[in-house]
Amino acid sequence: MPQNDYIERHIKQHGRRLDYEERKRKREAREGHKIAKDAQTLKGWRGKQYAKKRYAEKVAMKKKIKAHEESKIKGPSKPKEDDGEALPTYLLDRQQQNTAKAISSSIKQKRMEKADKFSVPLPKVRGISEEEMFKVVKTDLLH
Repeated sequence: MPQNDYIERHIKQHGRRLDYEERKRKREAREGHKIAKDAQTLKGWRGKQYAKKRYAEKVAMKKKIKAHEESKIKGPSKPKEDDGEALPTYLLDRQQQNTAKAISSSIKQKRMEKADKFSVPLPKVRGISEEEMFKVVKTDLLH
């Protein structure tokens, strides 16, 4: 039997705390505050190392976003090289379009999760005719 799976086994048997998801969400939301505070207060060598690490993360994210933007651009595909066969003249002037695929699924997924957090199901609204709107409603107050 494995030695280090006691945490997973406990979760399977007893479950998690009832407020686990809420606490996890709040912890992730506060993480940005902690990072900003560390960036402002760290001094000396540790401050330099921390700034270098944050800069590298930002550059990586910008590269990811740029790759995602480039994936949307459609450009002519490279012509297929057949085995010594020349393409007919009517096919030479055609340009086949292709969409470059990049690492866009992870970025799209993050955006979808952020959007889903604030989405609220709205009830259907139906139109009301003028007759129904201005109809006289009689009530029997005197019994």
